[in-house]
Formats: sequence, C-alpha cells, structure tokens
Amino acid sequence: MKILYDHQIFEMQSYGGISRYFYELIKNFKLNDSVEIILPIKKSNNIYLKDTNLFSNYNIGPIKNFNDFLPNINFWGKGRLYNNLFKLGIIKDYKKINLENTIEILKKGNFDILHPTYYDDYFLEYLMGKAFVLTIHDMTHEIYPEYFPLFSKEIKLKRELSYKASKIIAVSKSTKKDIIKIFGIDEKKIEVIYHGCSLRFSQTINENSYNYINKNYIPENYLLFIGNRFNYKNFYFFLIAIKKILEKNKDINLVCAGGENFTQDEIQFFNNLNLQDRLFYFDINNDNFLSFLYNKAVAFVFPSLYEGFGLPILEAFSCGCPVILSNCSSLPEIAEDAAIYFNPKDINSIIEVVTEVINNSRLRELLKEKGLEQLKKFSWEKTIQMTKKVYESII
Repeated sequence: MKILYDHQIFEMQSYGGISRYFYELIKNFKLNDSVEIILPIKKSNNIYLKDTNLFSNYNIGPIKNFNDFLPNINFWGKGRLYNNLFKLGIIKDYKKINLENTIEILKKGNFDILHPTYYDDYFLEYLMGKAFVLTIHDMTHEIYPEYFPLFSKEIKLKRELSYKASKIIAVSKSTKKDIIKIFGIDEKKIEVIYHGCSLRFSQTINENSYNYINKNYIPENYLLFIGNRFNYKNFYFFLIAIKKILEKNKDINLVCAGGENFTQDEIQFFNNLNLQDRLFYFDINNDNFLSFLYNKAVAFVFPSLYEGFGLPILEAFSCGCPVILSNCSSLPEIAEDAAIYFNPKDINSIIEVVTEVINNSRLRELLKEKGLEQLKKFSWEKTIQMTKKVYESII
C-alpha cells in the first residue's frame, strides 16, 4: 500500500500540532513493511523532519533565511536581491520545487492513496480517479469567521475537499459533530481518530535545553500558557481575569511559550495592567525544553474558546503538570475528569478555579495522577492502526 503525503504543512510550520501529527504518521508507517510512504519534499524548516535516520533519502534541510546572511541590508533590499538571484538561477524557490515534485508523482500515479497535509486543492486535477483522505483538525475558521477575515478561501477549500474526499478523519467527536453540522457531511464518511502524545519528561535535560534554561531567567512559580495568543485563544480576557490573582500572589507569574514573541501592542497591554514584570516569553526550541516548562509549572492553563483536539493537554499530562481548561469544544472530551474546568467567558469562574488550583497542593497532586492515567487512553500506535484501517477501507 503506497501512501502519498504532500508538502503543504511542512512548509507552513517549523513546529506545531498538525505537522507533528503528520510526522508521527509518516514515521510510524515507514517502520511498517506493508506500507510504503512517499514524501515529495526537498527542503523544509520543520524540526521533526530533522530525524535523519528516517528522512535522509528526502534531502531534508533548512531553507536559509536571508537575515542569516545579510543582516545589514534592509527588507526591500533583501527582497530585490532575492528576486535577482532567483531569476539568475543562483538560488531556488524550494516551495515551488516541493509543489512540482508532488505534482510529478501525482501525474505518474504510482501511489494508492493521497493524504494531503492541509487544505489546498491543487491536487484535484491530477488525481485521475485515485482516492484521497482528508484530516480535519478543527472548525475554528468556520465557527469564528470574524477572527479570520482573510481566510475565506481556506474555508471554501476545506468545504470543497470535504465533499470530494473518500474519507474524512476528525481528531475528536466534537470536531466530527461540527463537520456534520456546518458542512452537512454524512457521518458515515467521518472516522474519529485521536492523536497520541510524543512528549515525555526526563530528568535528564539535553545540553541545548540546559544552556537555554541557564541563559534565560525562568521564574520559580508560574502558570503556563502554550501556543498562539490571538483572538479565539482568549489570552487577553484570561489575563484580565487573573490580574487580581497575580496581584495577590506575588510569587506567581505567567509563562508563555511557543507562538510568536510578545508584540509591542501586547507589551503595552501588559503595562496598562501593570503586569509587565510578571509575564515571560520563551521560544520552544526542542521537546526537552518544552517538557521542562510543563513539569516545573504550577499548572498548565488552556482558556481557549475552541479547540479541535487540544494536543497540549496530553503533553501536560505526560509531564506531570496539573491541567486547567475551558469547559468547551473538545477539551472536556479529551481530558475528562483529569482536569479542572472554568467558563472561559466568565471572569469570576476563571478566578475561582485558578485560585483553587494555586492554593490547593493536594488537588494539584490529584490532577497529576489523573492526568497520567487519562494519558493511557491515547497513543500514536492506536492512531496509526486506525488510520491504516481507513486507508484499507478505500484502497
């Protein structure tokens, strides 16, 4: 059985949940003798594809940033130089090359199933009757279109591909329900397959993490916020809600990791709340450092208004971190009774629940124990087995 995965998400993400998902599928299927994987990528900044033992045949390597070579040239100068070098053939547009490689394989038809890694429909004209499976990770853009005014094309493409896919994989029952409600897809066409968890905490931190930790001040006691902070992630409302908590508990801070560094607007917002000295940002440069942040946190807090699955929940569980969640979308489905919940739109609810976790060490220990038990329900092995059955059902 030959499965073709395309280039899309590995160009879009250097680190993140969706590329992690496809990396785990590809990695595990490459170890299965009955499945042959085709990955038409020449260059990518995605950190998961640096696993040279598995991807050496694909010439995976970083796409160099002009800032690395030309730090003293302004943005427009770099742009003009890039265009001239590209026209002369001195450098190559690797995104274009990745796309051309995928199309070339599609035209040859030497595969059984295509599993695109995102929602671009470029491949439809080249399929020639072959089946494709579509994974839908969430319906955020459809549920909160006001937050994504520039994503109308993506919403349209996702809908179109949903109708044309042979099978749809939904990452939670909550997401499946939303797909049926919004797109009107027959429920028999949709299979719910949960993610697994790749993150594991180890007392032995690798050298890179150790150096990073010692060069950057990490507060001793902190709540942890992971990932992007924009709109539906509810970060700013959450920060307003916990202002009183931070003022009352001078030893508690808020650490944000992943996503982008704090913007000037965010820093001004922190200043207005007089919390500028209580918030810290850290880039996630590897899994060991991420697991360290989870393990040392007082609790991981996920105030999001909507999630298709919520992979950080499993990551927190695996690292022995108490979990505090919004009581909406897929989050209660994934965590069940291993987390404590608040209403993400109610300031008093947030204050009450977060305060309880901070002040109750016995509750935190109970949440850690329940988290490790809940984690046993999820594994990439199960994900792989169920995904393979989906492929076999349509081959």
